[in-house]
Amino acid sequence: MQSIQTFFEGVRLKGNIYFGLIKRLTLVMAFYTIGRISFYLFNVSYFPDMTFDRMATIMLGGLKFDLAAVLYINSLFILLTIIPLKIKFHPIYQNILHYVFIVTNAIGLAVNSADNIYYQYTLRRTTVTVFSQFENEQNFGALLISFLLDYWYGFAFFIVLVFLFIKLANQIKIDGPQTKNPWSFYGVSTAVMLLIVYLFVGGVRGGFRHSTRPITISNAAEYAKVPKDINLVLNTPFALMRTAKANVIEKVDYFSSDEEAARYYTPVHHPSPREPFKPDNVVIIILESFSKEFVGAYNKNMGIADYKGYSPFVDSLISKSRAYQYSFSNGRKSIDAMPSVICSIPSIEVPYVLSHYSGNKVNSLASILKEKGYYTSFFHGAPNGSMGFQAFANLSGFDDYYGMTEYDNDDDFDGIWGIWDEKFLQYFARELNTFKEPFYSTLFTVTSHPPHILPAEYQDRFKGGPLDIHRTIEYTDYSLKRFMETAEKMPWFNNTLFVFTADHPTAAIHYQEYNSAWGYYSVPLFFYKPGSDWSSFTQEIIQQIDIMPTVLGYLNYDKPYVGFGRDIFDPETEPFAFNYSDNVYQVFMGDYLLQFDGTKSIALYDFRRDLRLKENLLASQPFIVEKMERKLKAFIQQYNSRMVDDNLTMEGPQSGALGAGK
Repeated sequence: MQSIQTFFEGVRLKGNIYFGLIKRLTLVMAFYTIGRISFYLFNVSYFPDMTFDRMATIMLGGLKFDLAAVLYINSLFILLTIIPLKIKFHPIYQNILHYVFIVTNAIGLAVNSADNIYYQYTLRRTTVTVFSQFENEQNFGALLISFLLDYWYGFAFFIVLVFLFIKLANQIKIDGPQTKNPWSFYGVSTAVMLLIVYLFVGGVRGGFRHSTRPITISNAAEYAKVPKDINLVLNTPFALMRTAKANVIEKVDYFSSDEEAARYYTPVHHPSPREPFKPDNVVIIILESFSKEFVGAYNKNMGIADYKGYSPFVDSLISKSRAYQYSFSNGRKSIDAMPSVICSIPSIEVPYVLSHYSGNKVNSLASILKEKGYYTSFFHGAPNGSMGFQAFANLSGFDDYYGMTEYDNDDDFDGIWGIWDEKFLQYFARELNTFKEPFYSTLFTVTSHPPHILPAEYQDRFKGGPLDIHRTIEYTDYSLKRFMETAEKMPWFNNTLFVFTADHPTAAIHYQEYNSAWGYYSVPLFFYKPGSDWSSFTQEIIQQIDIMPTVLGYLNYDKPYVGFGRDIFDPETEPFAFNYSDNVYQVFMGDYLLQFDGTKSIALYDFRRDLRLKENLLASQPFIVEKMERKLKAFIQQYNSRMVDDNLTMEGPQSGALGAGK
């Protein structure tokens, strides 16, 4: 005890190795802030109408991404600094450490500064795609020299920046160990090392909460008022590192041109409603991990022995709704559901929000309905920023985000993921009642998520079944019932279209009928309109990306837009569903499921009859394979081209010329 006390009494900030580490990292952070300012000044014409408040949000938000980049780049330097060994104070060791710090950060500053000029060619922060862009250039050296000569002022700025950085870094001096006692030195050094490792992990992840996922490019949208601002929030080293391991979406040429591909499939919709636009409210509820396996209404005719469902209220609601036996998610992750449901954009190869193109301009239900005078909002009971939902909601154009911060009562926090569903759904109903009509709102539940815990007052009420999730499904179903009971007493209720779906099926499967390539994507999806005679349950195929076109079709929206799904209320559209998993593309059409590996079809199943997908019909049904493969190839080509070209809205360079969207 005395030795530790002696250690702290002798600690001096000046020359202290840990204080020196803080000063060095703070210095780098300052230069990244300078880099953000210079990036804006070099490209000011691309960010018109900039305001002080908008820039302040960008600068503050950018610190989170700068910190992650600085920690990544300096990980070796940090490790060599914090090891609990006295050799780190040796002059030679310190000199090597100093040069590691200078060289690694000079490279980071160089990469960051390059985008001051290169941005005008790409209009996005540079990602690892830059290497594939230039990998076949035989005269890369000549191109680089030409680039430096043409933009000498950008290169000169970088030289001055690095000169100042080195000059300031040289001012930071480190003394020897501040205690001679080996026990206090090694003990305290080890404790400090563990603390720094903990802080390092939180810094690169973007937070310390259990629900926090490592921040990625799409999280920058949380601080962006318009999509282009994402590029100001980000820094280039972060963009490169976060895309280094991600699959890169590239254009394909199954057809000679995208126009030819549009003959078989196009995401461009040209609606022509026969009636005027009707400003009904729209409420979409996305249920966490709510597999179709749990919903009795979908399993009446499945032939499953001793079947038991866990969602009696959803069953009752389906009996009054437009529901579909074959409804599918477009992904297997919560982050896949967001763009699918809200923007009619599926995920291919990599979740859209984690892709290099997550900063693309998109149209969404929020952005489209705002043009019609709607107030738009997104609700998620988790801590704000969790799962990147707040960032994506901002990118999608929602007016406001309501999370755990806005709920403002931690007594209802489940301790891991967010506010209990019953509590948050009641809050949702009350907030909806304050909104001016028409409004559009999406809510994402949280409780039916591992570890599947319940509020204390419901521990004995919901017994569940063989799987842990069954109890929380019963609870969320009950919470939904309570929400609808509250909502139906409110004046806006009868003038509201409700859409219910799940983000994805749970990974836990009890009934083996769902242990298949179609079962892995089977989720509820149905439409409910109070007072309408919508009691129908058809065998039609639908998917999450159909939600946006269907809602717009129901409202008689009359302007062109881009959406990869279809209006399921329009009998002229061809039913199909798409998803991608484990390097295999899947398309559902008619009675069949086709699997395609990107080059050739590898399987065809009659998924309605052959639930376990045991009989491959590829050789016996060549005409069906040809038709489905053609549509799938057109879908992939349109998707990839539009992603790469940032052509996901009607403002894109080719959107208006690609067909009729049916």
